Amino acid sequence: MRLSRFHLATVKEVPADAEIASHRLMLRTGMIRKLAAGIYTWAPLGLRVLRRVEQIVREEMNRAGAVELLMPSIQPKELWEETGRWEKFGGQLLKIKDRKEAGYCYGPTHEEVITDFARNELKSYKQLPVNFYQIQTKFRDEIRPRFGVMRAREFLMKDAYSFHLSAECLADEYRNMYDTYGRIFTRLGLQFRAVQADTGAIGGNASHEFQVLADSGEDAIAFSTESDYAANIEMAEALAPSGSRAAPAQALERVATPTQKTIDEVSAFLGVKPEQCVKTILVRGVDGLVALCVRGDHEVNEVKAGKLAELPGASVLADEAEIVRVTGTRPGFIGPVGLPESIPVVVDRSAAAVADFVCGGNQDGSHYRGANWERDARVTRVADIRKVVEGDASPDGRGSLKIARGIEVGHVFQLGSKYAEAMGATVLDDGGKASVMQMGCYGIGVSRIVAAAIEQNHDDNGILWPEPMAPWRVAICPIGAQQNAQVREEAERLYAELNERGIEALLDDRGLRPGPMFADIELIGIPHRIVVSERGLAAGTFEYRRRGESENHALDREELLRRLG
Repeated sequence: MRLSRFHLATVKEVPADAEIASHRLMLRTGMIRKLAAGIYTWAPLGLRVLRRVEQIVREEMNRAGAVELLMPSIQPKELWEETGRWEKFGGQLLKIKDRKEAGYCYGPTHEEVITDFARNELKSYKQLPVNFYQIQTKFRDEIRPRFGVMRAREFLMKDAYSFHLSAECLADEYRNMYDTYGRIFTRLGLQFRAVQADTGAIGGNASHEFQVLADSGEDAIAFSTESDYAANIEMAEALAPSGSRAAPAQALERVATPTQKTIDEVSAFLGVKPEQCVKTILVRGVDGLVALCVRGDHEVNEVKAGKLAELPGASVLADEAEIVRVTGTRPGFIGPVGLPESIPVVVDRSAAAVADFVCGGNQDGSHYRGANWERDARVTRVADIRKVVEGDASPDGRGSLKIARGIEVGHVFQLGSKYAEAMGATVLDDGGKASVMQMGCYGIGVSRIVAAAIEQNHDDNGILWPEPMAPWRVAICPIGAQQNAQVREEAERLYAELNERGIEALLDDRGLRPGPMFADIELIGIPHRIVVSERGLAAGTFEYRRRGESENHALDREELLRRLG
């Protein structure tokens, strides 16, 4: 590509609301332009990168035996009512009506549509297993779209759906997709982790997220120092401390804490460590309030807590008025000692191992010192309800946990029969009996990968693309080509030769001075830069620099071509 014929529109300044590196750099390079909140035009430079990602995803899905189709982005209301998600999906579902007042939505996902397709197309077990995939635009009406295409309302996604006669067959395809995703992200040149995850709104029996590691990531990932164990922090199990709890050694004592409410304030005031304290959080349960007790240095894991039988599928804090009405005490002074019998007390494993602890006194302005479980405070049951922290033992028994930040770019689910059963998607088994199909769901955020790659690969000068994602592999930068025919001819000759060898090259023939020209090439992240100059030609060399390196290398033609492969 000759840059004079390409639309490259780099800028120095970006809007103040561009908070993260990928958003800033995608605007500065001219990869995207904002049309409305969370809706972007992909300019030619951005589209080249997007198509690179799409190509690798398509190649690996085809290699894995999946079959491509394309489903409508506009979906009828009736399908979503069959699964109960027309109301359940919430405000993210963009609902529209046609001229006949029929209800539709702009698809945020395609479980209903693919299940409808399958129930009409698949009749016999002989047609199974099968895995259909598409690369299609989605729309989710985010309440607060931000971070550019990282959390946009409109986005490009690869979603795949597999159909099976048995759970065992589904498990095999789940592993196939898990391995396929590993190949995709490896080919893209990204550092990533596959982590155990919660199934969330999609539902199902098992799921893994694929997270690109980046300091700016919204998700926290726990992974082992000595194995391949990794899990979303909401899913990582916090093991119980080894050994038995110490016997009580202190008497229960109420102490005045007039203004001390937080763990930090109370522990400092009483001269104890936070891990010797127990904090109690009251949440709304199925039959009233539920007390969740964790050690003072730990935090309640809302996803784990939401799965407790006592809670209605979510962990919702009780408000102050409700707490005062039931306990007679304001938040900040609540503890497990003397709570009303109507309140179940669920104690985290680590908190259950603490003896002689400090906790709220269930009386305004006071705490207890020397409290002990069972002697002073009842325990309804012990459960894993906290977030893991760095240094915890790995749940697989190998090493300890470290915490990193990640950006979710892929997710695989074993859906089971949830959607097929709701929509009556059956096939005849080998005995001629109608059997509900088992389903798997496998998504990749194609447009999000572009932003995640930038978050992981950038410096002060711009983007450092992994080669498979770069818009071009090589940039040829002639200096003084307008004044020197030999420089111009040699740049053209090298440009033609690289392209003949299958090495996509960009020829910067805009006639810019070296400084602005080099700045643009670094900003847009081309992996290899070749300078053609009068001085270099006199010495029989080209000036070569790899993006991210600080030194130039004078290379003859043979060595240059060898380096570029």
